[in-house]
Amino acid sequence: MTPATDNRPQRAASPARRGSLYQRLFARAIASESSASEGLYEEYRRDLLADLHGDVLEIGPGAGANLPYFSRSVRWIGLEPNPAMFPYIERAARDLDMPIDLRQGAAERLGVPDASLDAIVSTRVLCSVDDPRRALQEIRRALKPGGRFVFIEHVAAPRATALRRVQQIITPAWRIFSDGCHPDRETWLAIENAGFSSVTLEHFRVNIPVAGPHIAGCAVK
Repeated sequence: MTPATDNRPQRAASPARRGSLYQRLFARAIASESSASEGLYEEYRRDLLADLHGDVLEIGPGAGANLPYFSRSVRWIGLEPNPAMFPYIERAARDLDMPIDLRQGAAERLGVPDASLDAIVSTRVLCSVDDPRRALQEIRRALKPGGRFVFIEHVAAPRATALRRVQQIITPAWRIFSDGCHPDRETWLAIENAGFSSVTLEHFRVNIPVAGPHIAGCAVK
């Protein structure tokens, strides 16, 4: 059974609940981008997601690009702030014949009981949350002892590099057009300082302008 929660699943059942025009356009762009960039993260998704088990919550699942990599034994909960993403996630789940529990919400308030989840997944999400520190506190709170926070995130380039300066210059405009995304966040430091018992991560780079530097790894409560 999925963990008990006070928040009922939020279904986007009517056009009025599909989100604003901006949210619908952004959802369409993310769905297109997810298909185009599938191969960039495939190795990391297979390594990090395939052996997760039990109750798994994915923060910001977007168009559902991670769904094919989960074991069918997991009880998957998706917490997505943009209701316009719901049709894309639901379609991906139907194609996989995968039961899902899709809810509307944000990383800073997961809406699940303490120590109730076996794993939490974040893929290119912490760049755009309003309060990364609070989101990581929520993740630790919600994980069972020994539970895993699995992440793939794009991050700031090394300090004093030309790319880092570009990231800092364009961040104000980038945030407006990319749903709050900060390309210059040192997310690895936030994760390492969030109080997990262990953190294992790898820095890598993909061929994406501005947002090429990435991290992938696992933090254990």
